[in-house]
Amino acid sequence: MWASSFSVAHSFVVGLRLFLGRNKKFQFLTLRSLTSTYLSVLENEVATFENFIPFDENSIQNLECISVESSDHSRYYLSGKGTRESVKWDSSGFESWGMKAEMKKVKLILSKRGWYFGSGIGNKIDIDELNVTRILNDLFEETSDAALAFYFFTWCEDCTRAKHAILSVCTMVNILVSGNMNYRAMDLLLYHVRNDDGREEWHNLLFDVLKETSKNRRVLEIVYSMLVGCYVKEDMVNLAIEAVKKMKNLGIFPPPGVCNSLLKALLKSSKIDLVWEIFGEMQNQGMGFNASIISLFIHEYCALGMLERACKLLVDMKDYGLQPDVVAFTIVIDAFCKMGYLKEATSILFKMIEMNIFPDSVLASSVIDGYCKAGRLEEAMVILKIFGFTPNLFIYNSFITILCRDGRLIEADAVFSEMLALGMFPDCYSYTTIIGGYCKVSDIRTALNYFGKMLKTGTEPSIVTYTVLVEVYCKIGDLKTAEYMFQVMARKGLKPDIFAYNTLIDGYGKVGHLHSAFRLLDVMRSADVSPDITTYNIIIHGLVRRGFVKESRDILDELIRRGFSPNTLTFTDVISGFSKLGSFEEAFLVWSYMSEHGMRPDVVTCSALLNGYCKAHRMGEANALFRKMLDAGLIPDLILYNTLIHGFCSVGNIDDAFHLLSMMVEHGIIPNSVTCHLLVHGFEKNLVDDPIKATSIKMHQILLKHGIDIDISQYMVTTH
Repeated sequence: MWASSFSVAHSFVVGLRLFLGRNKKFQFLTLRSLTSTYLSVLENEVATFENFIPFDENSIQNLECISVESSDHSRYYLSGKGTRESVKWDSSGFESWGMKAEMKKVKLILSKRGWYFGSGIGNKIDIDELNVTRILNDLFEETSDAALAFYFFTWCEDCTRAKHAILSVCTMVNILVSGNMNYRAMDLLLYHVRNDDGREEWHNLLFDVLKETSKNRRVLEIVYSMLVGCYVKEDMVNLAIEAVKKMKNLGIFPPPGVCNSLLKALLKSSKIDLVWEIFGEMQNQGMGFNASIISLFIHEYCALGMLERACKLLVDMKDYGLQPDVVAFTIVIDAFCKMGYLKEATSILFKMIEMNIFPDSVLASSVIDGYCKAGRLEEAMVILKIFGFTPNLFIYNSFITILCRDGRLIEADAVFSEMLALGMFPDCYSYTTIIGGYCKVSDIRTALNYFGKMLKTGTEPSIVTYTVLVEVYCKIGDLKTAEYMFQVMARKGLKPDIFAYNTLIDGYGKVGHLHSAFRLLDVMRSADVSPDITTYNIIIHGLVRRGFVKESRDILDELIRRGFSPNTLTFTDVISGFSKLGSFEEAFLVWSYMSEHGMRPDVVTCSALLNGYCKAHRMGEANALFRKMLDAGLIPDLILYNTLIHGFCSVGNIDDAFHLLSMMVEHGIIPNSVTCHLLVHGFEKNLVDDPIKATSIKMHQILLKHGIDIDISQYMVTTH
């Protein structure tokens, strides 16, 4: 009952009475002003604190520490339990801290504040949370020294080896802020917020006690703003919002800096409605805004792909009395470029110029990079000339990347040389990109030439650089050099990543060195690099290629048991393996297994199974499976149609083959030279005199029937 009605004002009187015991010296206490209820409480409490240590100069060496029962003030404990810490005050405790002078200072200050330390015969002094709170307040009121109060606070905690309860913590926080030790107050609050017990009641209590222990409204405003900041820092966004609502009820609102942090956290959590609510309240509080705050909203809308809303907000900035700045425009334009909306991005760019806001190099680079990635180099150059920017390293790398991607290596060379001529130093990305471009066309000599230049200039190769070289040597079957490059990477202190390991494992798999692939898999695990599904797909593919289909199925089963999520490629390889062996029952079991795990077979998977049926001349089953696939919504491609046409022509069933041709043309798929060759083979099986002419006539009829008039003679030239 008493604990629930306890207030800070009463704790002051009760704490003092408890600590003084029954000493009659302090008649100045106006105990008559207390109600009869509090008087009875005081008398009960005093009975448990009979003896106190004589705290004088001569007795300081004889201080001892014992544990005593606590009165239950559970409301004020962080843990929610009413266990009070007691403090051991002995000389060894002081000296271990090396702070004897500070404790003498504490004693002198407390003596001035009316704490009587006579020469009684008792040998204990109780420091419960109420008394700690009282002492903290007295120390600060007497000296205005928050550091001294904090020393006593930490000394108590060190001596008892137990954490303070919420009453003394909140008191200390308020004192620290009052004493301009905000950084320490923030640390203390953050520690307790970070280590809370997760209950909503605890946070409600923290908010209330911070108010009860505060003696200054300005200090309380700072403390509450710190609390909101702590919640934001710990991603406790909901608690931050609740705290702001309670502050508002008290007529307090966080400053702009804290509000901005909260807005960012809410935007990060995609809580757009709450963001606007806080933003509206900031306006009501008369807070001034700048373009950077609106840019937070624009950035989040762009991140969510809501470009229309981002553009609207950009236009509406004037309604908030703001002029959009280059940052806001850059966010929107960059988002449009990344999503491939280059026309819209360019339009906004010129609108920006009309408003006398001129793009900087970052914005120009973003637009140019967008055009480069889309393969529109000429337009990128036009943009560059319009704005008159000297290309920077980022822009040059954008051009080199797209040129190497498209195999335009002579032009990439020219751009690289131009960069050097301007005195610009290519970075690791520049070299790696052009090395990768030459590796892509298997021009290893030129690739190594650039690699040599890279080393001579002191540009350190990255893991990606070495992986590109490992890949090209694997591609041409030079596994020894690939291994050497892999080892050089490790010797240089670069830890190979999953892509590097997968590249070399794939190289081993392609030449059938499965034992080396499995050995590298063990090395990979010992290096704490976890294999991913790509790693296992490479292993399974290698096994299937070498005819170890049963072993590939065993690995698939093991993956599922260990919680991996095989993808369509994993299942397709195993299905293809069984299909090629004619083990159609096993292939169908894997097919069913695939469906059970939520994986829908794609065209490649279907082609793998149908190819097996066609090779085995089991066309009835192949056709039935094909119909089943169509019913399931599968859209066949040219390869799948050609697979079935090949199967029907192999057994001389020319009618069904041409029926498939009609079906594919009806669905907009144009036959190629392979299709013609297969149909010619079908007529040959039927002993037709001129199979090429027969194929040409029949195909022409089907194409015209569906409104397609193309010259198929070009296909026929390569048929025989």
